[in-house]
Amino acid sequence: MRQGITDAVKHLLIINVIMFIGTMAIGNGEAFYQWFALYFPENKMFQPWQVVTHMFMHGGITHILFNMFALWMFGTAVEQIFGWKKFLAFYLLSGLGAAVIQVAFLYFQYNSGLTALMESGIQQSDILSVLNDGMYDKNWSSVLGSDLLNFVGAFNSTMVGASGAIMGILVAFGMLFPESKLMLIFLPIPIKAKYFIPAIIALDLFSGLTDKSIFSPSNTAYMAHVGGALTGFLLMYFWKKNERDKYRWN
Repeated sequence: MRQGITDAVKHLLIINVIMFIGTMAIGNGEAFYQWFALYFPENKMFQPWQVVTHMFMHGGITHILFNMFALWMFGTAVEQIFGWKKFLAFYLLSGLGAAVIQVAFLYFQYNSGLTALMESGIQQSDILSVLNDGMYDKNWSSVLGSDLLNFVGAFNSTMVGASGAIMGILVAFGMLFPESKLMLIFLPIPIKAKYFIPAIIALDLFSGLTDKSIFSPSNTAYMAHVGGALTGFLLMYFWKKNERDKYRWN
């Protein structure tokens, strides 16, 4: 198999680095985040293009280094099997799937709180007006209790990073190279990809449902990871089932 960085991976790396430099250089990062991070759709800061642009944004040097390392490590091998056109489609679709699942999860948290507040007699327009001013009413806690933070947090959430797309690539790698051995930096024990990757996804699902971080930072969009992995699996399953040449497009 050919060594080195493949074409689509190389260009994705370049775009991510350019976006990161732009974020750091312009307006202390605030301008790029306001334009390109993915805001909750009910938030006045939301714009349709953010569904795509958030994939090329990162929250710090560690964030982009880990994601770009994973993109190079796993993406190169997957692109060599897929070809660049199919790889790019797979990458973007996995990222979009990650965004859909994450936003759906946020809507679940948001709608439950919104319904409770409206049932208590507060108008939806008044609730949105307060939230869009970057505030919340302390009296809401008498209705929502401990769910207040989830409600306000869902509305004010932003999502950045290539992690969802990369989780899809990771799933593809595991299905293409199940016997390859992988290991965590802080747990140097080689584990076959067919066991390692499902375990990582399970940990993300656990963290997303319980809000308890195990390996990742507490502000990680765990359900986006799960969404990217699920999308990647469904794409691999569909392509394997329906294509004579089940991997390459070009």
